[in-house]
Amino acid sequence: MEIINNKRNFHFEAKLPDGEVATLEYRWLRGSMVLMHTLVPISARGKGVGAVLVKYVLDHIRQHGLKMIIYCPFVTKYLEKNPEYKDLIDTSVTMKK
Repeated sequence: MEIINNKRNFHFEAKLPDGEVATLEYRWLRGSMVLMHTLVPISARGKGVGAVLVKYVLDHIRQHGLKMIIYCPFVTKYLEKNPEYKDLIDTSVTMKK
């Protein structure tokens, strides 16, 4: 699966074999990447596509020395199972609910 950072549209794209695309949308806030929403096509759900995409994005954040702010529930769930990425969370920003 090929994954690219579509900087123009502020999302990472995972191109699936059937031509569909899974995305993880982001924005920027004070130098931190704000992870907004992960979308996996219905035909690819439950097959690990979302997890592969999130791992790629988190590795990208680490490799570029960035921090993240999480709005996306899927990313939050991924972090529960993969706590080794929790050090990437920008703790200087408090999110209001």
